[in-house]
Amino acid sequence: MDYVALGRTGLKVSPLCLGTMNFGPHTSEPDSFALMDRALALGLNFWDTANAYGGVLYEGLTEQIIGRWLAQGGRRREQIVLATKVYSRMGPGPNDRRLSAYQIRRACDESLRRLQTDHIDLYQMHHVDRDTPFDEVWQAFEVLVQQGKVLYVGSSNFAGWHLARAQAAAADRHFLGLVSEQCLYNLAKRTVELEVLPAARAYGVGVIPYSPLAGGLLGGALQKQKVGRRAGENQQKDIKKYKPQLRAYEALCADLGEQPADVALAWLLAQKGVTAPIIGPRTLEQLEGSLRAVELKLDAATLTKLNEIWPGPGGEAPEAFAW
Repeated sequence: MDYVALGRTGLKVSPLCLGTMNFGPHTSEPDSFALMDRALALGLNFWDTANAYGGVLYEGLTEQIIGRWLAQGGRRREQIVLATKVYSRMGPGPNDRRLSAYQIRRACDESLRRLQTDHIDLYQMHHVDRDTPFDEVWQAFEVLVQQGKVLYVGSSNFAGWHLARAQAAAADRHFLGLVSEQCLYNLAKRTVELEVLPAARAYGVGVIPYSPLAGGLLGGALQKQKVGRRAGENQQKDIKKYKPQLRAYEALCADLGEQPADVALAWLLAQKGVTAPIIGPRTLEQLEGSLRAVELKLDAATLTKLNEIWPGPGGEAPEAFAW
């Protein structure tokens, strides 16, 4: 597997990131262990989680599952780049969420305890906190870095101007600042192309797209709409809304002889500035199938057709909406 740099850092990660949101609510602990073992054997070294994942309020169940997997030893911890997040409510009190220095410090210690590790490789702000100044945020992260509890800091769901503000504040403090931005990005949802992606490239911030298959929409939804989660009401609404595009898209994938999910992931990997889309397999079959996207190189003609089927916002701002 060819590993890629995370943004402007010297850290190398696999071009697909193992998302763990399903661990606990949809994937049992033994099955989660099997998925992580297989991902490691296949060459993936990038794990993403969050303190709020797991489906049980305030418990951080997904982090606990990962922690028990790491505790088995076998150099598991040394072989992965471990990313988690802070922001979500993790208790009933007024300071049990968001990005105050108070909460960042406490949330980090709690994640370390659940993950059974002494450091987090990539600690991500799960959302921008409009009520906390970046000077306070960076001061808190600087302390964690100095203590060796955190190596790199990332963001998630930031607008382009939030990235700019965060990096300017970090530069004023002579701090590395953000190295990654995790955002919603797929063929059907391309708003980030306006300002988030250009800002990320300008500041050397790696882009980690989540929901690369648009909740299954891009994974062969028309073929599979009678089974699984695609049979749900919301998914059926999306299928109805995008049916013309889905017909054209799945026909194109059939002509290529490739699975729709693999084409969607390969398209993301072809976008400038994208580091590693997050995959969220619930089975070993889904995990192993995802690796085809790393090998699949889409030619210029195919990329043009995909842009015709799933048009983006028209390019980068402001040219996309002004002269």
